Amino acid sequence: MGFLRRRLVTAALTANAIRPLTGFRFGIPAFVAGWLSGELAPHLLALTAADTAAQLARGRRDPRALAVAGASAAGLAFLVAQARRAGDVAEDALAEALGPGYRDQLETQPTPADVAAGWRPLVNPFRLTRQARAGFVVERDIAYNDRGRRGRLDVYRPAGGVPDGGAPVLVQVHGGAWTVGSKERQALPLMRHLASRGWVCVAVNYRLAPRHPFPAQVIDVKQAIAWVKEHIGEHGGDPSYVAITGGSAGGHLCALAALTAGDRSWQPGFEDADTSVRCAVPHYGVYDFAGATGLRSVELMRDRFLGPQVLRTRFSEEPDVFEAASPILRITADAPDFFVLHGTVDTMVGVDQAREFVRRLRDRSDHSVVYAELPGAQHAFDTFASIRSTQVVRAIDRYLHWHWNTWRAGLDHDDQVDDPQPRDD
Repeated sequence: MGFLRRRLVTAALTANAIRPLTGFRFGIPAFVAGWLSGELAPHLLALTAADTAAQLARGRRDPRALAVAGASAAGLAFLVAQARRAGDVAEDALAEALGPGYRDQLETQPTPADVAAGWRPLVNPFRLTRQARAGFVVERDIAYNDRGRRGRLDVYRPAGGVPDGGAPVLVQVHGGAWTVGSKERQALPLMRHLASRGWVCVAVNYRLAPRHPFPAQVIDVKQAIAWVKEHIGEHGGDPSYVAITGGSAGGHLCALAALTAGDRSWQPGFEDADTSVRCAVPHYGVYDFAGATGLRSVELMRDRFLGPQVLRTRFSEEPDVFEAASPILRITADAPDFFVLHGTVDTMVGVDQAREFVRRLRDRSDHSVVYAELPGAQHAFDTFASIRSTQVVRAIDRYLHWHWNTWRAGLDHDDQVDDPQPRDD
């Protein structure tokens, strides 16, 4: 491929990352191209500069190719700048919802370096450094039910041990459109970071559709939570403090499990088990299965994918099934604390869905709701180490440590909100 063609490809990828094609038909290809281009923008920028310099060194000065290279470089620099804003955006969201005094509940005060992203881990974003490996250990493929591989979980725990009384616990639910995915592939930066910082993290598998239609997935997640409450003490965790997180389909299951603790219809065989969580941190989740928001994108997902592939029924025939599966319709005053994250250019799950979910949470829940809307972020922005994901991991770290320390001190969360969010009338 010639220099001009290479630069045209890079320019197209950059343009899609900045302003992706929208609509149900284009959502998946726009995501695939935009996700990697956006999160790997520093690498693409370096390659563009190196390729251009090599051409100039050879005396090749095609003005069209150089113009395209310049435009690509400018666009990639814009993407890098957007990604670097993620830390400030997340910190502003935390301070706005929890009050600036939330930092007083942290063991150490975050510095500008904690909010910003270091460059060293980003050189090879898919590599785990020896130093990082030394901070945690993983126990793999522990059975939490009798359903084989889909009923297993991994436990990440601090290599140096945990304090007396046990460490706080985070349950991670993988995404994959309820049909694919596994516990070993997602949220690794977050779990490795938290395990190195004293948390016990539990990554769970669950049965997949369409072979196992919904609600098999949320039943399994609830059974995993019940297992954690009963057994995590054997692995150094504190069963009285369990938080939950997940992205995409995992964000949906995370939010739904958090909002339906004690729903006996989704706890067959373990009806009396405690499946409550202290807080939930869903990323780019699906919150509306029924079309309650009135968004056209939600209705298309419901009728063309969720119905035939995940629930194996039609909304027109069993609307109550779709409504029960919608976190946005399961919000009550008893909803736990939430930290919701979503990207502004997510083409798989539009940001409008997250905005409406957060609005209803703030309107109905008696507990805190933090919402960070990340500029320029696509779906799955936290899958591997990047400028944006590194800052998001640190923001979640601050939120979870605030929540854990506040709970441990026996303080009422509402008393910790210096400047609470206004509620909609």
